[in-house]
Amino acid sequence: MNKYSLVLSPLVLALAACTASNPEPATRATDGQQPLDDASALQAADEFLMRVAKHCGKAYEGRIVANEPKPSEPDAFEGKRLVMHVRGCDNPRERLEIPFHVGDDHSRTWILTRLPQGLRLKHDHRHQDGSADDMTMYGGDSHEAGSAERQAFPVDAESIAMFKKGGLNASLENTWAMEIHPQTFVYELSRPNGRMFKVEFDLTRPVELPPAPWGW
Repeated sequence: MNKYSLVLSPLVLALAACTASNPEPATRATDGQQPLDDASALQAADEFLMRVAKHCGKAYEGRIVANEPKPSEPDAFEGKRLVMHVRGCDNPRERLEIPFHVGDDHSRTWILTRLPQGLRLKHDHRHQDGSADDMTMYGGDSHEAGSAERQAFPVDAESIAMFKKGGLNASLENTWAMEIHPQTFVYELSRPNGRMFKVEFDLTRPVELPPAPWGW
């Protein structure tokens, strides 16, 4: 499988009339979370970003803890050393860059950006010569407050258009999520059809810094 495996179906790839008793979904809490027009949403986004930023300059090894349903093709991640590196910390309250190294493949970087209404996650993919991949800068914005520990990013319109153009229809309902806890960091991809891919990184044991991601 190629490096699009966080997008492609084998491994990777995300509201009705209202009344006083039935508010619009856009302003209603879901799964216990606050809507984004609440001030708590902004506080949660800031706290989440700063918890990740505490690890600036450090790298951590991870392992796959969920990959369902099991892919029928060879898995690009299984058996590879998985390392995240928190860098790009010049303005950590506004932006963080987290390269995700898969063995000797240094093509992936997660980019977290602070928005007026929450957070944005984008996936930067590059070739070894540093040039942008055709499938790059996909992701989404947080639609709910989330928490200081977890933020979710449903696929945005720009990414949907990109996936359609590339024939990646399995990715049209992607939702990515990240979690930060005292001992672990989690990267997650899910879809309504039951697809779940999750990598958990051990924050208690920093590892040697990997090389710079391609093109950075």
